[in-house]
Parts: sequence; structure tokens; C-alpha cells
Amino acid sequence: MDAHASSHAQVGHVMRRRVLFRVLAALLVLTYVTVAVTSFDFGRWNLWVAMGIAVVKASLVLMFFMHLKYDKPFNGMILVVSLALVALFIVIALDDTLHYKKNVIPGYAPEIKTNPK
Repeated sequence: MDAHASSHAQVGHVMRRRVLFRVLAALLVLTYVTVAVTSFDFGRWNLWVAMGIAVVKASLVLMFFMHLKYDKPFNGMILVVSLALVALFIVIALDDTLHYKKNVIPGYAPEIKTNPK
């Protein structure tokens, strides 16, 4: 047995096709729900509904297709910390926007002419 074959003797977690097809079906249904939701107006909750569906879909992909459910807990912790840092960056950027928005002068931007005559 050569060194390459012996180094890959242990195979990762093998999932049943039934589980993968169920997750695929759930992702397809959630994609349909994502498209169907665009025809409704939830007011200020539009973004939250869309993000909620996206989080569920991303979680299914991470847990089953990327095998995070069956992996070491450390890898899940790395994912959670990474997502928390991204969320922190977004919150800081939005907070910064709120602080300088009051200094913007209304009507200060140049006027855009649509019919140049």
C-alpha cells in the first residue's frame, strides 16, 4: 500500500441519500417561498423576513451539505465567531452612518437632468 492510499484510509462522514434529497427538497421549497414572499408587503419587516429565510437556507447548507453537523464542535465555533464578527462590522458601519447622516445638507447633491436639450 502506498503512502497516499494509507493517508486517506479514513473516510469522512457518509450521509444517506434520503437525507440529502430531503434537505434539497427543503431548499427548493424555501427558494419558492423566497420568491413568493416578494409579492407581499410586510412593511418594515420585509428585510427581516427575507433574512430569516436566507438564514434557514444557509443553515441547512452548512449543516448537511458541508457536514458541519457531524464535524468537530471547534469548526462550528469558528463559524459562529466569524459570523458574529461580520455582524459586529455591519453594526459598526451602520452606527457610523447614523452619526454623520444629520450633517448631510438636503438638496446639496447636483441635479440630474433626464432630458438634455
